[in-house]
Amino acid sequence: MHEIVQDYYGRQLQHTDDLKTNACCDTNQIPAWLKPLLSRIHPEVLSRYYGCGLVCPPLLDGCRVLDLGCGSGRDVYLLSQLVGPTGEVVGVDMTHEQLTVAKKHQEHHSDTFGYSNVHFLQGYIEHLDEIGLEPDSFDVIVSNCVINLSPDKDTVLSGIHRLLKDGGEFYFSDVYADRRVPDAVRNDPVLYGECLGGALYWNDFMRLAHRQGFTDPRLVTDQSLLITNSDLASRIGSLRFFSATYRLFKLKELEISCEDYGQAVMYCGNIPDHTDRFVLDKHHDIETDRFFPVCGNTWRMLHDTRFAAHFKFIGDFSRHFGLFAGCGGGLPFDTVLDTKVTSTCC
Repeated sequence: MHEIVQDYYGRQLQHTDDLKTNACCDTNQIPAWLKPLLSRIHPEVLSRYYGCGLVCPPLLDGCRVLDLGCGSGRDVYLLSQLVGPTGEVVGVDMTHEQLTVAKKHQEHHSDTFGYSNVHFLQGYIEHLDEIGLEPDSFDVIVSNCVINLSPDKDTVLSGIHRLLKDGGEFYFSDVYADRRVPDAVRNDPVLYGECLGGALYWNDFMRLAHRQGFTDPRLVTDQSLLITNSDLASRIGSLRFFSATYRLFKLKELEISCEDYGQAVMYCGNIPDHTDRFVLDKHHDIETDRFFPVCGNTWRMLHDTRFAAHFKFIGDFSRHFGLFAGCGGGLPFDTVLDTKVTSTCC
């Protein structure tokens, strides 16, 4: 599959418009605060962008960030401005043609930004241990429509977990299917290159994340993908695909379920460009100066990460109240007493 991907993205695709679907093309609305940063990126870099989401989480100033499958470098140069002169962004890609474009414009961007904090490495995201990256050395790792292209997703997530610092996060956009993708679709070179053939069934992704130490994946945004190419649509059949952004935190004490400890948080409104609210994920839109009840996992995702200084925290883990309301699951036993049962024998 590596050869298929390298050929598709290195030789067949020369421009974003060459894509046959919108799976690898971000159709999300760019927030106003990011538009000036995008306008400073070289046009050739922008023209070879093949992402499916926005991988710029808040509060990156001074962070060390790794971009997996960085391509021609659009996200690297966007993140470069967000981490600032005291931060660093490392881009990794296996495709020589894409990296050539990214490296060609390094001087242009360092002159435009007023500093140089970007490095590009050629390598496979399944073999991150072979390109000189130190364990526990990144605050944030991102990828944009890349994990689906990997033939060994377990190894990729294992490597990501190894490279993240404790409290760090993997913030990434990718394509998922509503069921397991059949071999006919998976082995189709065009569908694979279009980020569809290698897409994970969403529930298999959850199992993979748990297996590699990311206990509570959080869905940030999602949208259904419309396949308008009639030929490709006929090959896909009844499969449905979605573009989704997840954030996975490296926190040892996260629990499989959302447990209720009577805790709450209050966002102070002091993260730049996010003064009115902080959106942790699709279900946690936290308004400034308003107490927000949270489960133990959410409490840790804010308290034990780079976000801690921007919140007030209420409660601890000394008292447990069961599952957090509205987070799925529930008591599996009948709670209505059956008066017809008279025997006490087990």
